[in-house]
Amino acid sequence: MFVSQILKRKGDLVFTTTPAATIAAVAAELHARGVGALVALDAGGQVAGIVSERDIVRAVAERGVGALTEPVANCMTHDVLFAEPSETIDSLLGRMTDRRVRHLPVCHNDRLVGLVSIGDLVKWKISEVEAEAEGLKTYIATG
Repeated sequence: MFVSQILKRKGDLVFTTTPAATIAAVAAELHARGVGALVALDAGGQVAGIVSERDIVRAVAERGVGALTEPVANCMTHDVLFAEPSETIDSLLGRMTDRRVRHLPVCHNDRLVGLVSIGDLVKWKISEVEAEAEGLKTYIATG
């Protein structure tokens, strides 16, 4: 199973922000959209970072409520880990677990084409295992 297959079903909509947006504005956007992360794009439309709920909680815990008025660039991850549409779910699950990240922007030819979460990958993996189990049950019942 490939990332491109997840994006075909899930869609390629990615919610974004800018590095200059305040942490409070990003928190409100995360809440309004019901998502766990936003991709921060620079003025040229390139990925500058990714900000998650975890990043915001860390900023407030470290610097207090005043952190909410800071630009999100102060708390976002700048060294972004990316996925390619041709990568397998298993390879991404391993990488995300090792690096302890929950969201990966998907890029192709330096263009943002989607976003996958650990939840997306686990959902696909579970459906894959369930289909395999059902196939084995059918094979045993008819064999």
